[in-house]
Amino acid sequence: MTRRPDPAVSGVVVVDKPAGLTSHQVVGRVRQLAGTRKVGHAGTLDPMATGVLVIGIERATRLLGHLALDEKQYRATVRLGISTVTDDAEGATVHSVGAADLDPNALRQQVAALTGEIDQVPSAVSAIKVDGVRSYAKVRSGQQVQLAARQVTVSRFEVLARSDHRVPTESGDLPVVDLEVEVTCSSGTYVRALARDLGTALGTGGHLTSLRRVRSGNFDVAHARTLEQLEDDLEVTGIDDLARQEFPAVDLDDASAAWVRNGRRLPDLRLTGLTALFAPDGRFLALYRPADGDAVPEAVFVP
Repeated sequence: MTRRPDPAVSGVVVVDKPAGLTSHQVVGRVRQLAGTRKVGHAGTLDPMATGVLVIGIERATRLLGHLALDEKQYRATVRLGISTVTDDAEGATVHSVGAADLDPNALRQQVAALTGEIDQVPSAVSAIKVDGVRSYAKVRSGQQVQLAARQVTVSRFEVLARSDHRVPTESGDLPVVDLEVEVTCSSGTYVRALARDLGTALGTGGHLTSLRRVRSGNFDVAHARTLEQLEDDLEVTGIDDLARQEFPAVDLDDASAAWVRNGRRLPDLRLTGLTALFAPDGRFLALYRPADGDAVPEAVFVP
């Protein structure tokens, strides 16, 4: 029998997104399963990509923006020798120069050059808005788009495996190199752009053929559920448990809890950073932050 949560439940669902669906379509499926329109997601994944997509339900949709989801980890396949308009396998081929006899030392040097704090030009086929229009929409309508570089952090870019082989193209078999890589990076980093820039630096061109997010902040793919699994049991981490798991916690007495419910400043409550405050019954009330020796509200979550 399929188990559904109480319609009033607030919390997060960690979905193992399948290939072929947009993040918005996954949100739509969860809305149906949860029986509420108040559902949102953090950290968009392209339709081609799979893996961790954090979904908020009811009051937890507001909490998503406060979660520490800045660091992401991916497993990906980079194909050197072919460039595409989208920097991934879904786009039309732009150049096919091949990657015969690729020097391992040159590969190591260029991977190292793309590690650390780098200036990265996002892929033109991205959700970044240009003059109020998504960049990908401009590209797909035939317009040329040049996005500004932004600083991102790639704390790990490691080649796990290399495969040299040939693939059929319109002009005959082409030598390519497929790299299985693992990337740990800050939010806003485009792994597609890493593949593109690596191929450009090596003179071969490059694009992604697969992308899987294995971690977003503290949410790991090992604990993610497929949509099919969620249809049988919509496993929700409740907002009270989630707040205690993700933030330092302070349990209040009744008088202080009443103040917090009204979003009032708490004199002399010493906090070291963004902190979750709880009522005596264990209910999550708000996020507070330190200010001039007191604690002030960042966001109040009482209905």
